[in-house]
Amino acid sequence: MDDRQITSAGWIGKAAYMKTAIVTGASSGIGRSITEMLVRQEFTVFGFARRFKSATGSDDCFQPVECDVTDLRLLEARVKTVLENQDGLDLLVNNAGVGVFGPHEELNTLDLKAMLETNFVAPILLTRLCLRALKKRRGMIVQIGSTSALKASPIGSAYAASKAGSGHFSLSLFEEVRKSGVRVVTINPDMTETPFYDQASFGTHEDADSRLLPHEVAKAVETVLLQREGSVISELTIKPQRVQIKKK
Repeated sequence: MDDRQITSAGWIGKAAYMKTAIVTGASSGIGRSITEMLVRQEFTVFGFARRFKSATGSDDCFQPVECDVTDLRLLEARVKTVLENQDGLDLLVNNAGVGVFGPHEELNTLDLKAMLETNFVAPILLTRLCLRALKKRRGMIVQIGSTSALKASPIGSAYAASKAGSGHFSLSLFEEVRKSGVRVVTINPDMTETPFYDQASFGTHEDADSRLLPHEVAKAVETVLLQREGSVISELTIKPQRVQIKKK
């Protein structure tokens, strides 16, 4: 990742105030890489996660917010605390995600519930909480989806449905809010080397051509931000060159 700033030729540009972002799932993996990229671009990032092992970026630019996004009362309280001291919001990245995989009849009901709340319910509710603040600054919403949403996904049907649902929400929301200047983007990465697969029966392959890296997804977010005002990449899919997984 290079250290160039997003210039005025792009959507973000420079302003008289520091740009502000909320990123969920910011403590590791894709969310951490997106956060690090935004900090380098001189955003103030409020990173939401259940827990943080270490800080990301400087204390001035990165503010960790401990919050389980499935705890809706806590989520609303945390968002209100963040926004009450901000004159609007420039960017919301709905990144937090959970995967539960296996034959559907064998999946644990509580695990399924937690996944659907994390992947589908929380982004919709968080977007509602942030939308007025985003409209104030003609901001952007980035939904981190999955290529699973774009195809039939055996042993991951509920996961695929949760991602497809959030993707369709983003598509529909853009039509609703585009006149206000708010941009809504879905980024669909394929298998990425993160802790996401720690509890799954499979994971990314050692072959570098068969997996994505978190900073490559962050780079896709940067690409979206670099679009000039008036131009929107509404959906972007990222895949490795080869298809190969590692069974555990």
